[in-house]
Amino acid sequence: MSDLYPYETLVIFDPRLTDEDVGALLLKIQDNLKVLGAEVGKGESWGKRRLAYDIRKQREGTYAVIESSATPVMMKEFERQLGLNEQVLRFLSTRIPVRKRVRSAPKQQPAVVAEEVV
Repeated sequence: MSDLYPYETLVIFDPRLTDEDVGALLLKIQDNLKVLGAEVGKGESWGKRRLAYDIRKQREGTYAVIESSATPVMMKEFERQLGLNEQVLRFLSTRIPVRKRVRSAPKQQPAVVAEEVV
């Protein structure tokens, strides 16, 4: 099996949904991601926020974030499924870069300064 890469997906839901509906939809989306074979981390709702511009005649949207580990093929299919969901206004998936450990430079000993006695 291919390596799993960390992803973060921001989803904007229709603002007419209640908090319970958003929670249920968020769980359903996470389950869809698990069915595809991804490892789902945390998913949290950020609540309603004003949009920069109208999307489908809506001025607000309910934001949610899902953290997961998946292959690029899994994410492509997940994004396709999100695009088909009418309750999702917009989404954006980003791959989180894995920080590589940087070797620290060896500590240098302070040079001993010899004083000349004249």
